[in-house]
Amino acid sequence: MASSAAEFVPGSDDWEELRAAALGCRGCELWENATQTVFGEGDLGSRLMLVGEQPGDKEDLIGRPFVGPAGRVLEEALAEAGIDREAVYVTNAVKHFHWRKQSQRRLHEEPRSRHVAACRPWLEKEIEIVRPRVVVCLGATAAQALLGPDFRVTRERGKLFERPGLPPLSATVHPSSILRAPDESSCQAAMSSFVADLAAAGRRLPHR
Repeated sequence: MASSAAEFVPGSDDWEELRAAALGCRGCELWENATQTVFGEGDLGSRLMLVGEQPGDKEDLIGRPFVGPAGRVLEEALAEAGIDREAVYVTNAVKHFHWRKQSQRRLHEEPRSRHVAACRPWLEKEIEIVRPRVVVCLGATAAQALLGPDFRVTRERGKLFERPGLPPLSATVHPSSILRAPDESSCQAAMSSFVADLAAAGRRLPHR
């Protein structure tokens, strides 16, 4: 079995060709239990790219990123931040759903570092084609995929970082963390901070 998606990534800069190639990716073992590859989507000329962790159960079944409960939180937060959801490109660091079975449910499992590393060529190619002016990493997995394994969202969220060959990067929490807030007050506070992080990223975008 391949240990990286690199051999599956076409040299072309055609997004449709890239997406079609990703459907056949066997760069790690996650494809075996996933329904399908969930590739990024959105405005291919977007100035803002959002990178999450991996598809969830709903995303795996439907084949689109951020269409489940976390996606609804993200849509609400973008609207509050004054960012048009249709003008944003969204994707994940890992393109297949990593899960374990419990009774009749499929429970989310955090992707391993090897899965993130194997899938990185797809993310790098998406960035190369879309050419966003700012990338916002949603959660630790996405942040560590692009900012390194020592990056901590709790310590460095909202800051702007530069990495060779990449657009300016910032990181915030994953919207699913807001759904896990223990009470309504905590949920509202977490949502307010999330919206503030997205709004700050939006302000960093250059005017067209």
